Amino acid sequence: MSRAPSSHSQLVAALVQRLGELGWVEGRTVTIEYRWAEGRVERAAEIAAEFARLKVDLIATSGIPSTRAAKQATSAIPIVFAVVSDPVGTGLVASLARPGGNLTGLSLQYTDLAGKRLELFGEALPGLRRLGILATADNPGPMIEVAEVQALMRALRLEVLAPDIRRSQDLAPALESLKGRVEALYVVTDPLMNSSRTEISALALAARLPSMHGARELVDAGGLMSYGPSLPDLYRRAADYVDKILRGTPAGDLPVEQPTKFELVVNLRTARALGLTIPPTLLARADGVIE
Repeated sequence: MSRAPSSHSQLVAALVQRLGELGWVEGRTVTIEYRWAEGRVERAAEIAAEFARLKVDLIATSGIPSTRAAKQATSAIPIVFAVVSDPVGTGLVASLARPGGNLTGLSLQYTDLAGKRLELFGEALPGLRRLGILATADNPGPMIEVAEVQALMRALRLEVLAPDIRRSQDLAPALESLKGRVEALYVVTDPLMNSSRTEISALALAARLPSMHGARELVDAGGLMSYGPSLPDLYRRAADYVDKILRGTPAGDLPVEQPTKFELVVNLRTARALGLTIPPTLLARADGVIE
């Protein structure tokens, strides 16, 4: 996993629970080895190499860095990615319908949702003109979404700033550089942003910057709002891939699927702290409201 146990243990639990429903009971009918890269690309490569040496029956991953590391480590062991932002655009699979090779899983469809997120953000913040984007600069998936957001904003003749962020130590200086120059933040969901979500929320609140995210977990940590796929649902569906592969279906024969369950979540505690009033029409459409 690219992530950390503190941020993703509940999601992994959803996968393990679904495996149990399918007959793969941990400790009885299947043994699961857990490793966490905690957002560090070099650690992901070490984990993938270790699993290749162990000759495990299957590798389950989350995010582009760990999935890419697993693909580079082995072409023989099946790989199931629970969440990847753009598996075709980043070259992980040949196509969604026919991934080929030893990889398959679930696409987050984040790039396609950028426009919807900006639309919802505009409803919450009418008159928004200047936006800051937070994303990890050396992670190709998030940068595809950054380019999409930049294109959408510039088409509307709105200003967008994207500071260079490569590690957690860059976050505080990045937020400081945006203070007074932007009116809100668009945070691209990636391993670094997820593992740093509490810090990001605190920094954004201190800078008086409302934030839009791609997953509920970051709003639970204090972000203003999110719109995106249900991550627990995707992890449960990843278990179905694991089941099919362990029962003999080649990974490359299983089409990459896209999200079917989406959530709009609003944090009213954060809105009050920022002095914002969220329109009732937006709240009425929310799947989750944090009071």
